[in-house]
Amino acid sequence: MKLSAAEESLMELIWENGQVFMKDLLDQYPEPKPAKTTVATLLKRLQEKEFVGYTLYGNSRQYYPLVKKEDYFSKHLGKLIKNYFGNSALKFASFFTQSQKLTYEELEALKKMVDEEMKKSKK
Repeated sequence: MKLSAAEESLMELIWENGQVFMKDLLDQYPEPKPAKTTVATLLKRLQEKEFVGYTLYGNSRQYYPLVKKEDYFSKHLGKLIKNYFGNSALKFASFFTQSQKLTYEELEALKKMVDEEMKKSKK
């Protein structure tokens, strides 16, 4: 399921914290901070989409992610590759490495990752 930009921003804060109260979320937002009611509405939507759960402590709720950040972005990256690169990870990788103007050091690190994955796939 796709999240709106506002929902993704809030999820980033929740992923960073692991478990977090509303007050702490509000404190972590950059200026201009959203209204408490806006964050409450976003949290409700995230609960309905089953991205966030909470534990009740008296009148306070401590929120936690139900979906891992890696799982969410992996799924959407897969859709991007399918829709824009003909389902070819190679075409995506080619586009990414050329369009991002990676430094020599970044390309070396990427090459090392590819080499390690190639070793794993041989096994």
